[in-house]
Amino acid sequence: MLSYNQLKDRPRELLAASSLTPEEFEQLLPAFEAAYQKRYPPEQTLKGKERQRQAGAGAKGKLASSSDKLLFVLVFEKTSPLQTMHGLQFGLSQGQTNYWIHHLLPVLQQTLRDMGHAPERDASKVTRSALALEGSTDLVIDGTERRLQRPQDPEKQKEHYSGKKKAHTDKNILLVNEHSSKVVYLSETVAGRTHDKKAADEAQIAYPAGATLSKDTGFQGYEPAGVRTQQPKKSREARS
Repeated sequence: MLSYNQLKDRPRELLAASSLTPEEFEQLLPAFEAAYQKRYPPEQTLKGKERQRQAGAGAKGKLASSSDKLLFVLVFEKTSPLQTMHGLQFGLSQGQTNYWIHHLLPVLQQTLRDMGHAPERDASKVTRSALALEGSTDLVIDGTERRLQRPQDPEKQKEHYSGKKKAHTDKNILLVNEHSSKVVYLSETVAGRTHDKKAADEAQIAYPAGATLSKDTGFQGYEPAGVRTQQPKKSREARS
């Protein structure tokens, strides 16, 4: 069973599992704890009723510590596994895993907002986003896909099938600040079959004045007004 105590002295494994170094994890943990207590006050039950006995009484759960709760939700966000597989890593049933995912995701989202790290979700506000303006307005755009369980409906199967990934996926468009490596913007989720350029066009992102935008071939022809784009070209050796 995975736990933070197992990984805190193994930085390579922690980074692979959560995308965070031990130092970054420790910086995030206090804000996560504060957001958790704000959303789920210790003097109340999870249903919002006043506790009849002291918090912490009774049997201890698998995710008893704040560090294990944070690790659980970070690993889920990093790897996007099936709930059954994710539960196996933490000694939980599929039902318990489903509960904890929905219980902890809002806490993580609030934590990122409190720390000023939450990406912009409104494309019209990117132009004045502090994350976009940090350092310099040199941005990178890319599409990211995550696998999902094969839909049973034939039309949905076709819609979500990604030829690039040879799997059924959901897709998001990301903007990243080249200098800070922080995610500036996260688009709405679209079906995996949607082309990167089409998804970016439909998002209608408002870029800061004078921004530069690095892109790959998936965004061929994507030329937002007032933005200088650059796209690496393959060498002759790579094309041959």
